[in-house]
Amino acid sequence: MTAFPTVFSSKLVHHQLVANYSHLFWVQGSQPDLVPYLLLAHLDVVPASESDGWDAPPFSAKEIDGFIYGRGTIDDKGALMGILQALEYLLMKGYAPRRGFYIALGHDEEARGGKGAVNIARLLKERGVQLSFILDEGLAIVDGVISGLQGPAALIGISEKGWATVKLSATMAPGHSSMPPRETSIGILAAAINRLEENPMPRLFGYGPERQIFEHLAHKFRLPLNFIMSNLWLFSPLLARVLERKPDTNAFVRTTTAVTMFNGGIKENIIPAYAEAFVNLRIHSAQTLQEVLDLIHSTVADQRVKIELIHGFDPLPVSSADERAFGFQIVKKTVLEMFPTVTVAPGVCIGNTDSRHFSDLTRNIYRFAPIWFKPGDPQRFHGINERISKKNYEELVEFYFSLIQNCDIKNVPEAHSSGHEL
Repeated sequence: MTAFPTVFSSKLVHHQLVANYSHLFWVQGSQPDLVPYLLLAHLDVVPASESDGWDAPPFSAKEIDGFIYGRGTIDDKGALMGILQALEYLLMKGYAPRRGFYIALGHDEEARGGKGAVNIARLLKERGVQLSFILDEGLAIVDGVISGLQGPAALIGISEKGWATVKLSATMAPGHSSMPPRETSIGILAAAINRLEENPMPRLFGYGPERQIFEHLAHKFRLPLNFIMSNLWLFSPLLARVLERKPDTNAFVRTTTAVTMFNGGIKENIIPAYAEAFVNLRIHSAQTLQEVLDLIHSTVADQRVKIELIHGFDPLPVSSADERAFGFQIVKKTVLEMFPTVTVAPGVCIGNTDSRHFSDLTRNIYRFAPIWFKPGDPQRFHGINERISKKNYEELVEFYFSLIQNCDIKNVPEAHSSGHEL
């Protein structure tokens, strides 16, 4: 409240605390016939320790060479503070929106949003709220990150992959290590895990929204890639084989399989009765959770291995990115007003966001913030030395400042270069 006094004192803004720690703001518009929208961000962050090798204490917000270092500067405090700062400035200038909008700040997105976003969505649903569109975190402006791409590109997420955490376990009779059987619970389970790693999920590139990314960006690549990407009806299999060579682009091609935990044994001279492993899968848009589970069963192909779904959900619906999509075009217009030389294209989030909990309120969910990712920056996401430049933070504030004003129209905007004075 002390940081944003005008937001919390304005008669146009209604604030509500949800589930003790999350925040929901309703900014009243002057034209109730204009369907409201929702800006999403989250308060929580993943853990960080200075002993991991940070150049500055991870919760110090220390400035070094024009960068603010700190856990959450990218994920997701930059956008969160940018939204509130933009609204503060607008209200100070006497701005009153025509199209009302919500701001939802969840407190447990990194723990799946089960208390924050879920309860905010429930409240809105109980009130009969329908939204024009939602804008959440997700993708960014990439510059020099995608091999072969000439110039920066703003990728607006129109979907996100599904999720599955699967537990595999094996149980055998315990015994002394001096008289081992031919196979142990650990050996059986390790063989099953090896089969999953040696037999990845099928290539599905071209069957989901990831195809739109490359079609929109084709003209920004040199020959022969631009020709290949402009004719994916023919070259999808070829491009898929190229993309699957690197982990960061392999995620576009298929459902990914990652063994994240393996536990077995209690003492070095005891053959354990039980061993377990956990596998995390991010599900391609062209597959369902059930199809992935069926493939795991057929690949493991060992009745001694128990397979259990711990948690999972299907890929999110694909939001429209065509010329009639109000939310997409508003975001695109705002980006191009600020960065005229940037190419804007739809994208797919390989991670998950709080926005998935709001899918009953709109079919139009977009995942983007104008954070610049240059070589080395993606590794800072949930990693060491997470940071944002002071200039980029100012751009975040300006982006939301302009976006809110750009939404004050009834129909899809036409392209133009007008700006908004901050």
